[in-house]
Amino acid sequence: MPAPTSPTPAESFAALLTEEGRALLDDLRDSDPRQELATATRLRRDHPAELVSAAIGQARLRQRAVAKFGAEDAYRMFFTPNGVEQSTRKTVAEYRAARLAALGTKSVADLCCGIGGDALALARAGISVLAVDRDPLTCAVAEANARALGLDGLIEVRCADVAEIDTAPYDTVFVDPARRGGRGRIFDPEAYSPPLSWAVEAARTAPRAALKIAPGIPHEAVPEEAEAEWISDGGDVKEAVLWFGTEPGARRATLLPGGATLTSRGLPNPAARPVGRYLYEPDGAVIRAHLVAEAAEPLDGGLIDDTIAYITSDELRPTPYATAYEITDVLPFNLKKLKTLLRQRGIGTAVIKKRGSAVEPEELRKKLKLEGVNSCVIVLTRVAGAPTMLLGQPVQA
Repeated sequence: MPAPTSPTPAESFAALLTEEGRALLDDLRDSDPRQELATATRLRRDHPAELVSAAIGQARLRQRAVAKFGAEDAYRMFFTPNGVEQSTRKTVAEYRAARLAALGTKSVADLCCGIGGDALALARAGISVLAVDRDPLTCAVAEANARALGLDGLIEVRCADVAEIDTAPYDTVFVDPARRGGRGRIFDPEAYSPPLSWAVEAARTAPRAALKIAPGIPHEAVPEEAEAEWISDGGDVKEAVLWFGTEPGARRATLLPGGATLTSRGLPNPAARPVGRYLYEPDGAVIRAHLVAEAAEPLDGGLIDDTIAYITSDELRPTPYATAYEITDVLPFNLKKLKTLLRQRGIGTAVIKKRGSAVEPEELRKKLKLEGVNSCVIVLTRVAGAPTMLLGQPVQA
């Protein structure tokens, strides 16, 4: 008698879409991962073991996905491990969909759609979407997500090689190449799947296009006819986008959730100057977009060093593009002196930042052995080429 075979990933997923599978997922919504064995034992009394295993795995993915999609959507959606890891954060996808809608987009060919994070945002913006991926399980998940959120009327999911898709019927092409492989993140744009060069050619076939890429892309790899936008969310740089059919050659930094956008004006970097009363740390998207000069101009600020992206000024001025700190001490780096100073001031909590310093913040924290009730910010950097430590406090501009 042949041994029973385990269900395929596609079969396990299909079982989750049944009434029994959905009931299990509802049961597991608030389950504690630390009690997983006890939970599985309880559920297997009334349900097939394979279905219980699939439901527990999906419940874990949903819990992880809350950070990206919010609880309301995450607990209705379906995920794969790669889908949770690689899908666009909801706030970013909504921003991009809103921008495309404002540009007049009515239909999008979403190539390499994954589990459908961007397709869902586009459909919610009233845009018709063809969502394409070559992996059958991923397509099944994307299709289930469109149905779960009531958007299947605007989203057609097609399992195919993106190279075979005729994008002519669509006014916009969106491409999100895979940027992870068996060894982790892929940094070479030509090693993306599909390669960036293919995505650029696909973009050129439509009136407008958006290509999602890694934020570390070299500026020289950006095509001349593309606008390059770096996007951060909550202070973390999430991605870059190459836009076609908008402003060729422009560079843009957009900060979510507020939506403030800084655009390039070709300003030269401000001159280096002594550290003033305030230090401004530009948002990572501003730095990646090479827009530190544009951020510094309204602050009447200069750089603390020609090679360091910290802005300094004697005035506190409001800006959405940088975090401000009031500086109390500017000292040559000296561990012994720093420990003495922090002990004298009763500093028990310190935020340690570095830029242009070889010192690792966590190693320094261990050596400082902080004790006390007060707090401060320690910035390890270079000023006029010399290793320097700045002490201060965050301020609201």
